[in-house]
Amino acid sequence: MALEWHRLGRPKSLGFSTGVLAGLVAITPASGFVTPAAAIPIGMIAGIIYYGAVELKGKLGYGDSLDVFGVHGVGGITGALLTGIFASIGSAGLLLGNSSQLVTQLEGVVASAVYASVCTLILGYIINKTMGLKVSESEENIGLDQTQHGEVAYNI
Repeated sequence: MALEWHRLGRPKSLGFSTGVLAGLVAITPASGFVTPAAAIPIGMIAGIIYYGAVELKGKLGYGDSLDVFGVHGVGGITGALLTGIFASIGSAGLLLGNSSQLVTQLEGVVASAVYASVCTLILGYIINKTMGLKVSESEENIGLDQTQHGEVAYNI
């Protein structure tokens, strides 16, 4: 919200709530390995990186209306990597002189990204060959609520 306020000249409740969610996503992988004091910078760093990811979405032009990748993908990656930096419970992180924990976290992030990408491509291929990935332009213009669900979202 602070970044939006600075950039747009006003705070937004959506920016606040999404920033809170991004912080919670980022602290999840670190939750058993960092102190509460370390959770604050993790959340703040994740909020800045998340905001950058959402801004990049606009520049790259990919569709993510709910910022799912920005919040969960980028926030989760950020939290996993910051665990390797701030860890102090059960394992020492980079700040305590253990660079190998950061390397371990990076390996986990890369392995997860490769696995998720391969599975997504396989499932996308199967779905595209069986029922298609996109509705027709006419159905999209009429509205998916009506064409797919037989409902009308707005009585206008």
